[in-house]
Amino acid sequence: MSNSLHIAAREYSENARTKGFWINLLMFPVILFLSIKVPQLLEDKAKPARHFVLIDQSGSFEGVIDQAMERSYQGSVMKKLGEYIQKYTKEEFRVSLSAKALEDMPQVDMKVDPANPQGAMFDMVLNENPEVLDDLSQEGGLDMVVQLIAGRLVEERPDFEPPKRFLVHAPIPDGALEGVDLTSASREDIVAGIKPYLLNEKSIEGSDAPLFALVVIPPDAFQQVRRPGEMSVDALADAKAGVQFWSTNLTDMDLANTIEGAINREVQRLEFESKDLDPDAVAAVQRTEMQFAAFDPNKKVGEEIVSMADTIRKWAPVGFVYLLWVAIFTVVNMLLNNTVEEKSNRIIEVLLSSATPWEIMSGKLIGIAGVGLTMMVGWFVSLLGVLHYMAGPEVEWAGVLIQVIQTGGLLPLFGLYFFSGYMIYAGIFLAIGSLCNTVKEAQNFMGTATIILMVPLFTMVFIAQDPHGSLATFLTWVPLYTPFVMMNRAAADPPMFDLVGSGILMFCTAIFMLWLSSRIFRMGVLRTGQPPKFIELIRSLKASQKNM
Repeated sequence: MSNSLHIAAREYSENARTKGFWINLLMFPVILFLSIKVPQLLEDKAKPARHFVLIDQSGSFEGVIDQAMERSYQGSVMKKLGEYIQKYTKEEFRVSLSAKALEDMPQVDMKVDPANPQGAMFDMVLNENPEVLDDLSQEGGLDMVVQLIAGRLVEERPDFEPPKRFLVHAPIPDGALEGVDLTSASREDIVAGIKPYLLNEKSIEGSDAPLFALVVIPPDAFQQVRRPGEMSVDALADAKAGVQFWSTNLTDMDLANTIEGAINREVQRLEFESKDLDPDAVAAVQRTEMQFAAFDPNKKVGEEIVSMADTIRKWAPVGFVYLLWVAIFTVVNMLLNNTVEEKSNRIIEVLLSSATPWEIMSGKLIGIAGVGLTMMVGWFVSLLGVLHYMAGPEVEWAGVLIQVIQTGGLLPLFGLYFFSGYMIYAGIFLAIGSLCNTVKEAQNFMGTATIILMVPLFTMVFIAQDPHGSLATFLTWVPLYTPFVMMNRAAADPPMFDLVGSGILMFCTAIFMLWLSSRIFRMGVLRTGQPPKFIELIRSLKASQKNM
């Protein structure tokens, strides 16, 4: 046993003293911090304005589109103003979104983003009451709102700066459609005149970027309305006959969705009027909803309502599954490379002169496990540290996530499944390393092993959505995937039979894999030349079994 510990200490020190190990360890909090801050900075500073040209040949939709653009902008103003208020509110007026508050906040909308419940619910309120944004867009409207809340804000604060406009209705470029009658011109002529600006062959005034989009509404737009029950004979021709949205950017659909929504709402409003229905009354009816909440029968009597905290707990294991995957893949890959390197450099022969193959193998397992444990501790300390630093008025969900992690029982389960998964996959990769003479040979086996190890990543979202479904239940009883799947199901209270039964099977598999890998390790550690074929490996294992 003393030889195993000496080898374990050697393995740990050789890996823990490398610059790459510490760089990777220190990069985790940096990446975590940047993943929170960079999107905020990009949203405010780097996102370019989207200039678009609108040609409404029908003369019926330009006003409602401009109104939709203004409401979209004022919505962003309101959200940034909310962040400003959260950041600079006096302590006595501050309402913190604590874990207790989330426990008392029912999840009344299944679409609310669990990572940012305040922002998602704020969007929901604005979508249901867009008239509020019209008042804000009036001259002096924003100043009046700021003055109303000034008494609740700290004295030493910067002035509120509204965000820049990202959707800009640009005029038709000079000379682009000169001599063209826009009311009667064909859309081919209109597109031909504007296309050089879309392709960045020409630039529009006030922007260095190319024109983002051209929107053309035909003069017979109302004849292109699709009503319920109508069948399309030629879907492509019908699509071309309607509103056309021209853009080279096929991923950013905010502008297209805003314009389409504005046009459809106006078409519906006119339909209501044609049927002698009051559009405002209909809109009020459409925004009328039944109170709806989810309940969990597993919770205590009187506390069965599903809260926002429950939603965060439900999705938190997904992040742990990803961390578990990265951790196991990193340490077993480290174990594989060390074994192959020592074998190719003949270091393994020196070790065999003073230790048995089992002592060498167990020492490597213990040493690399220590490296993995150090990495895990560093990651979680970094995670909690960054979340504590970020937890504040602007990112209050970070503080809530800390409390959910600390009180949800996820950390002990993570440690258990990390140890179990490490034992299973370490046995596999250690056996592979003992049979290979070079890293190139090991990579051939690594490809298959990596594909097998990718399955938990492909299925982790589906399992979180249906933790007791057929897929989750089946993968639970596949020992290679049990650590990841049960980690994912942890927040859904899996049946005790699945929890205990799969755990026993997982530990038995780990023991069997270590036993099998020890036989392969003893046989392959001094082997040179090409790796043995599968049949040859089976025969060698049978022979070693008979000689025991």
